[in-house]
Amino acid sequence: MSAEPLVVDAQRLEQARVGPAANGAPTVVFLHEGLGSCSTWRDFPARLAAACGLPGLVYSRAGYGASDPVALPRPLSYLEDEAQVLPRVLDAAHVGRTVLFGHSDGASIALLHAATGDPRLAALVLEAPHVFVEDCAVKAIARIREDYLRTDLRARLARHHGANVDVAFRGWNDAWLDPAFRRWNIEACLPRIRVPILLFQGDADPYGTMRQADAICEASGGPVRVERLAGCGHSPHRERESEVLRASVEFLAGLSAPRDL
Repeated sequence: MSAEPLVVDAQRLEQARVGPAANGAPTVVFLHEGLGSCSTWRDFPARLAAACGLPGLVYSRAGYGASDPVALPRPLSYLEDEAQVLPRVLDAAHVGRTVLFGHSDGASIALLHAATGDPRLAALVLEAPHVFVEDCAVKAIARIREDYLRTDLRARLARHHGANVDVAFRGWNDAWLDPAFRRWNIEACLPRIRVPILLFQGDADPYGTMRQADAICEASGGPVRVERLAGCGHSPHRERESEVLRASVEFLAGLSAPRDL
């Protein structure tokens, strides 16, 4: 269900609420991918919230969807910057105990936030997270730039981002294709993460390999469960929805009881 925009740092952020009222249970907060928004999740957040019996918050980061635009170029620290904004998003949305469900860029933001030790955070569910830059990702992102310039990709993205379409695309694409971004690496933050993690990684993902999941397993300070999906690409919740729902419901089942912060 759509709701009035959140106002964070004087910017209006598109949001939607799904599932039941919180009533002490954790809220699942959905963090979209680098070209995502509220609408690109489709009905998956509502389906997960219904299956888990948990409330959900979906929002579009600034520069995406119907949220306020941002200036270009985005800084190469844009993922770290978004992780710093996230606590203020949770405050503005009156979210207490939290599960972060992050996809791609959103999964990296979730990891960065978890490393701060926010006591509200109960768990992470991650799809195709990045903790360092792989050659395959740079090549795939270079190809998608050509698609944006030469095919109907811009028109298809505009259905989700409207006037933000160029801001959304270039803010993500230009950053990842900047040679200096090859040095981006957040592995050092992983030992500070103590909450349990459920991680989905497809072995046919053009943007990242199982090396990402392996790095998180090896370095995280908390338990990590990895669902390795054969033949799956970059969007497990769309390509393997039933498997993602089933594993997520099982993982989140023990988190629904109220707990004092």
